[in-house]
Amino acid sequence: MTETADDLSAPLGQDKPRRKRRLRLPFTAMQAVAVMLGLFLVAFAGFAIFNKDPLGGEPMTRIAIREPRATDEKPAAAGHGQDSKQESKHEAKEAPKQAGEQKTVTMIDGSTGTRHDVVIGGGDAADKGDAAAASAPPPVMAGIDPKLLEKSRYGMIPVTVEGAKPFNVYAADADRAKAAKMPVVAILIGGLGVGAAKTTDAIMRLPPAVTLAFTPYGADPGKLAERARAQRHEIFLQIPMEPYDFPDNDPGPQTLLTSLTADQNMDRLYWHLSRMQGYAGLTNFMGARFVATDAAMQPIIREAAKRGLGFFDDGSSPRSIAPQAAASQAMPFGKGDIAIDVVPTPAEIDRALNKLESTARERGVAIGTASALPVSIERIGSWTKTLSDRGILLVPLTTAMLKSRSS
Repeated sequence: MTETADDLSAPLGQDKPRRKRRLRLPFTAMQAVAVMLGLFLVAFAGFAIFNKDPLGGEPMTRIAIREPRATDEKPAAAGHGQDSKQESKHEAKEAPKQAGEQKTVTMIDGSTGTRHDVVIGGGDAADKGDAAAASAPPPVMAGIDPKLLEKSRYGMIPVTVEGAKPFNVYAADADRAKAAKMPVVAILIGGLGVGAAKTTDAIMRLPPAVTLAFTPYGADPGKLAERARAQRHEIFLQIPMEPYDFPDNDPGPQTLLTSLTADQNMDRLYWHLSRMQGYAGLTNFMGARFVATDAAMQPIIREAAKRGLGFFDDGSSPRSIAPQAAASQAMPFGKGDIAIDVVPTPAEIDRALNKLESTARERGVAIGTASALPVSIERIGSWTKTLSDRGILLVPLTTAMLKSRSS
């Protein structure tokens, strides 16, 4: 064995220390991260390709339906799904047995908790996917003249009989002789029927001469409308119509659209008319595009006139052809002058009410519109208490419409 000089000079009895070898990986840490990321992407792509969900992660609605108890009954048809922008929780409740084995599904919005009952299965209307026709027609309200009702496929709708018109029969009482001699103001509160609390607030806190306008939506708008009439409020029915930014701004189901035929819009109108009774006239709910489109608006005005109703234009669309269309039918018509709560603050509402009062002094009649906001109800209620002391008469909308027509 060959020894080096270092070996000869090293102390006896001690071994030469061995140099430790450093373990080297075949790849760097960055390369390891890249490999793991690649494996993840491959797994994700595989899931997307082979996943059997055709919606690919889109929001969905699940409806649970209990199976019929009897073995010889057929399960209710699943019906046509309703669009939902967010996933909702649903629960089903079995409806009483009816012809066609209809079932009522209670749909619960997962974020707000709002409940909606939808009848599915059975009947021609359900087969066609028409939820409105599948549901039972609303009952006739108390105090309604049955002679002024006509049956449609959705329920009872107003009609003129032997010269009697809903506009005249359901107009609220007013001293029209006095109204003819002094400036008058009418106020229409809209958006009622959806939200029992705010609707009840408007019914009970505002004077009877204030007219209330109901949308056709809500769990039971007819019940609230019936209560309003019991408190001597005059009521109008709001018809959802197409705005310029539809469908980004959507008034609701069965909205009248300029893209539909006259027959299609008429069918939707009948659905709205059947939701309640006892209204003296119609008014637009949104609808800036629709009321400005002659071909779409004319058939609606003609139908309203034929059924003995008045029409009120809320004044939100300067291009509206409603005044000319109503004049051609010689029907009662009115148009809003001032939107009272565009800026819903006490100071701005008071300013709008003062402007409404000035308009009444100048022209003899002025009509304001507002929503059922608590601040609006509070300020309007306070303003009306001293209105007569200032020489202005608060009247129902029908009285203001008739005075506008005669002046």
